[in-house]
Amino acid sequence: MSKSMLLGALALLMTVTPAPAQVAQEPPVDRVDDIIVMARRSDAPVWEVSKGDRSMILVGSIRGIPRDLRWSPTGLEQATARADRVLYPPTARISPADIFRLIWRGRSVTQLPEGTTSADYLDPAVQARLEAVMAAEGDDWRTRSFFLLGINLMNDHAGFERRSGRDAEDAVRDAAREARIEGQSIGFVRGDEIVDNLITQPPEVYRPCIAAAVTAAEAGPDHFVQRADDWRSRRVPEVMTNPLDIALGQCWPWGDPEIGPQLRGQWLTALSDAVEQPGVTLAVAPLRLLAEPGGVLDGLEADGFDIVGPEWRAE
Repeated sequence: MSKSMLLGALALLMTVTPAPAQVAQEPPVDRVDDIIVMARRSDAPVWEVSKGDRSMILVGSIRGIPRDLRWSPTGLEQATARADRVLYPPTARISPADIFRLIWRGRSVTQLPEGTTSADYLDPAVQARLEAVMAAEGDDWRTRSFFLLGINLMNDHAGFERRSGRDAEDAVRDAAREARIEGQSIGFVRGDEIVDNLITQPPEVYRPCIAAAVTAAEAGPDHFVQRADDWRSRRVPEVMTNPLDIALGQCWPWGDPEIGPQLRGQWLTALSDAVEQPGVTLAVAPLRLLAEPGGVLDGLEADGFDIVGPEWRAE
């Protein structure tokens, strides 16, 4: 595994995207009903969250939309242009020093500890299934780090395409930039934290990732397309039970025991603050973060908020 491939994998996982321009807004008025009607005209899961005179709009987004999948972002774009502010996922702040250190410690990130293979860490049943999935790929995968092996399984065997078609976050960012709506990332992860995490996490931490990624690989690439079709049709429980989506939630960064809770905590804090702000906040957040058991929607409902939108819990 080359160093350039490692850096490419990191770039796909944590993308730094500048926020749209921020300008002064007119005094906010209560127009959330109009905005939510607009947003629901799009092919994306949208929820209105309210309590008394406080309201917020949540848009569930997934990364990885097939390029040939037709979905309509028009309503979402119109709603974004009417919002007072927009919230985006966290960004990564990576410095040249972080990149240099990552290259310098590349073997720690790309390879399992010297003298070991995947069989030394995985349950024998999972290892046997992994052997079957990787049968045509030689032997170098046996010593590949589980961080990269998980990416390999999802990309090359489960059909996942991170750099694919335009998704809900892309549509919201473009519309907010064009309308000059205030936008901000809800937080950031420092590059040195990312590098430390990748260098120091023991392979055992990634066992759930590899098990889920093997299941996604066995299910085949059709689930990549099905996941996106369920998303645009607002079939949220189906997305949540899709083998590929489960694997994405179990692998880095969301499945990491250090980075994952940090990302979730940033979202929960940002949304709690946003719902207290005047006017209308539109937040585009990872669908799994919103709809997972004990996730954002469950938490808001438990706090007494009314939630109107597609059902997110499986029966």
